Amino acid sequence: MSIIKGSAWAYGANIDTDALAPIGSYSGADNIEAGAVHCLRDMDPGFAKGVKEGDIFVATDNLGIGSSREAAPLFLRTLGIRCVVAKSFARIFYRNCFNIGLPALVCPNAAEIAKGDTLAIDTSTGEIVDETQGTTFRCQPIPDHLMSIVDEGGLMPYLEKKLAKSA
Repeated sequence: MSIIKGSAWAYGANIDTDALAPIGSYSGADNIEAGAVHCLRDMDPGFAKGVKEGDIFVATDNLGIGSSREAAPLFLRTLGIRCVVAKSFARIFYRNCFNIGLPALVCPNAAEIAKGDTLAIDTSTGEIVDETQGTTFRCQPIPDHLMSIVDEGGLMPYLEKKLAKSA
């Protein structure tokens, strides 16, 4: 998977994991879909119902600050988000994105992307084409070892495949 195309859901800075996965919205692996409908409920009540398969979540600084809830990127992926773009990430959130198979791109120009813009993202080169604005942004490409994890659907499927090959 190297080209991801979708509509942007653009937000500002310091979106924390409590906003993405509110306390009480998630009680375990059997309840992911039910919990995901609460994603950003206080910040953007129409978000969970409005996301379409293939959409892209965009933020500026410090995306995913707060507690280390794997449910935060998991809810985004469950709703249909296929890539996360931000100027900067909380490190645990960034790693959790890859752990659940959701590519995350560091993009210094993330603030220039507007909600609803159509984006085409090449994860191997780090290029984002904003088809709505007619602009192209250069971001850090996702390292091959992290894209290998994404391509397998996350860290657990990746490790299971590696272990099966070595058995």
